[in-house]
Amino acid sequence: MKRNLNDLLYFVTVAREESFTRAAAQLGVTQSALSQAIAGLENRMQIRLLTRTTRSVSPTAAGERLLLTIGNRIDEIEAELDMLTELRDKPAGTVRITCGPNVLRNTLMPKLFPLLRDYPDITLEFDANHGFRDIVADRFDAGVRLGDTIDKDMIAVPIGPKLRMAAAASPDYFARHPAPQTPQDLTQHQCINQRMVSSGGIYVWDFDEDNGNLNVRVNGQLIFTTSEHIVDAALAGMGIAYLPEEEFGPHLKEGRLVRVLEPWCRPFPGYYLYYPSRKQPSPAFSLVVNALRVR
Repeated sequence: MKRNLNDLLYFVTVAREESFTRAAAQLGVTQSALSQAIAGLENRMQIRLLTRTTRSVSPTAAGERLLLTIGNRIDEIEAELDMLTELRDKPAGTVRITCGPNVLRNTLMPKLFPLLRDYPDITLEFDANHGFRDIVADRFDAGVRLGDTIDKDMIAVPIGPKLRMAAAASPDYFARHPAPQTPQDLTQHQCINQRMVSSGGIYVWDFDEDNGNLNVRVNGQLIFTTSEHIVDAALAGMGIAYLPEEEFGPHLKEGRLVRVLEPWCRPFPGYYLYYPSRKQPSPAFSLVVNALRVR
């Protein structure tokens, strides 16, 4: 039997107020509409819920039972709705983001720490790893990836500038080996490889040339899954590393690493925050997106 929740709310209000006049004023409806709703509820349930006289209204035994059963639950629903309204005005809750360690340190943390100071009821949880997580299956609110790796059914928001790759090694390494002049020359060098966590394969170094992309499979004595260890190995003179230039931090500018093959490294789309298109964003999540968005 289908029941109208409004009718139940109307019944609870009349039973508590013991007056159609006061209940109608509280609910913002006419006494006629209120009386018709209660009558309809009684007809559907086939039992009288209220005893009416010219001077008073009181619940019957069945009405008392119904009031005790649903009255507190309606109060709980109204309290929860009030709390949700408060959340809209005072954002709160946890936002979970999966991303790489470098973009977390260089982009997310500088942009989001001021947000946390302004909104103390917001909590941010970061999953920093080099693999691709399924943000829907793993219940993340969002993820961060390079723009050209995001599925088309996701909403993608740019959070940083375009990036460039950089091939670099230490001055000590180039003192022992002539610098490569073309990407093909890398096959004659010790190169520091990266195994991709998502696919399990070795990353193929991808360069730009006028006729399109140029892929080079390089060799070396070291393979890592983490970019920070690749940088450490390059600083130790163990070979040439190939990473987004921001991964090298200040080492290129301060001369601890020497960049080569720069003409073959053109800008490409940078990092994006992405999340499911069907997601209904919470106020806290909307603030996170706005704080990260490139202006």
